[in-house]
Amino acid sequence: MTRPFDGRHILLGVTGGIAAYKSAWIARLLTQAGAAVNVVLTRSASEFIGPITFEALTGRAVYTALIAEGHALDHIKLARAADAVVVAPATADFIARAASGQADELLTACLLAATAPVLVVPAMNDRMWAHRQTRANVAHLREIGYIVLDPDEGALAVGEGAGPGRLPEPEAIVSHVARLIEPPNGLRGKRVVVTAGPTREPVDPVRFISNRSSGKMGVAIAAAAWRRGADVTLVAGPLAVAPPTGPAIVAVETTEEMRAAVERAIRDADALIMAAAPADFRPAMPADQKIKKSSAPSAIQLAPTADILATTIASRPERLVTVGFALETNSALEHGRAKLTAKQLDLIVVNDATEAGAGFGTDTNRVTFVGRDGHVEEQPLLQKGDVADLILDRVERLMHGR
Repeated sequence: MTRPFDGRHILLGVTGGIAAYKSAWIARLLTQAGAAVNVVLTRSASEFIGPITFEALTGRAVYTALIAEGHALDHIKLARAADAVVVAPATADFIARAASGQADELLTACLLAATAPVLVVPAMNDRMWAHRQTRANVAHLREIGYIVLDPDEGALAVGEGAGPGRLPEPEAIVSHVARLIEPPNGLRGKRVVVTAGPTREPVDPVRFISNRSSGKMGVAIAAAAWRRGADVTLVAGPLAVAPPTGPAIVAVETTEEMRAAVERAIRDADALIMAAAPADFRPAMPADQKIKKSSAPSAIQLAPTADILATTIASRPERLVTVGFALETNSALEHGRAKLTAKQLDLIVVNDATEAGAGFGTDTNRVTFVGRDGHVEEQPLLQKGDVADLILDRVERLMHGR
C-alpha cells in the first residue's frame, strides 16, 4: 500500500502496555507504505520496548522527553508536522490523562498541540476497559473529535483469560490510519457493494463445481473503497480472504446465495462492483449422499446458474453505478463489449486469464476499461490495490454524473 501514505507524516505514540511490542510492526508497516513515522514513547512504554527498535524500523529519531536540552519545542514541531496522530497501544492511564487535557509528558503535550486527526487504539485488561470511568474517558475523547477504536476480544496477559481488551492487529490499525488521512473524495459516505471470490455448486455433500478465483481483486476493491470513506458491503464467496478491517462481510457459498445477497444489498447502494467469479453452471441433480467411486455416474448433467448482473437489472436503483468484470481467454475486448451491453453496465473491466501476472491467484492484474460510451482505456500490469483505485476513480466520476 502506498496510497495515501506516500510522503505523509505519521506521529505514532506508544504507551506502557504489554501490547507495545505490536507497535513496532505498526511502525514498520507505515514506513513500508511510504510514510515518515515519528515515534514518541512515554516513560512507561520505554520499559516494555526500547527506542532503538523503532529507530531501526523507521530510520528516524525516536522522541521520549518533554523537556530536554535542544528539544524544548519538540511537542510543537512534531504535532505541526503530523498528518495524523496514532496512539497504539493506549493504556487506561493514558486515556484518562488525555481526556483531562494533561500535558505532563511529550505525547500528551503533542495531542494538545495537534490539529491533525487523532486515532486512539486502547489495549488493557477487560475489567479496566469495562470500568465506568474508562468508558466515560473514551466517550469524552470521541466527543472532542478523536477516533477511538474498540479493542479486540481474545487472549489477554498470562493468567487473565480472554475478553475485550486486546490491541487490534497492526494491519487493521494501519487500515484505519489510511482511512483517516485519505484525501476528500467522492466516495466518502457512499454505499458500495463489492463481490469477490468464486462460488461452489454442490455435486454431493462432499464435492462441488467451482473455479480458480482467489477473490483477491474484489477484496482489494472493497478495502480501497472503505479506505476512501465508503460504507462497504463485501459479498464474499469461499476463499475470498476478508480485509483486516472495514467492510461488512456477507459470506455466501453458491451463486444463488450470492445473487440474493447482492439483490438485497443494492437496494440502498450507490455502486455495485461485481468482481466475483460465480459459477456459471451447477449440477442439475446434486446427490443427497456422497457418491461412491464404485457407483460414480459416467456424466454429470449441468444446468445454468442465475446470471447475477442480468437478473438484478430490474432491481437496480436509478442512481446505482454498476461495474462488471469480463475475465476471458480469447477475444477479451470483444466479449467484454458484449457483456457491457447485455448486462446494462456503466463500466466493464476486461482482463485475460491466460496473460502472465493477470490471471487467477496473482497479486497483480492488467486490465482494460470499456465505458458505456465505448471509450477504451488499456492499463499496464499493476498491483491489484492500484487497479482497485483506478476502478474507484472511475466509479467516482460516474457517480458525479448521476
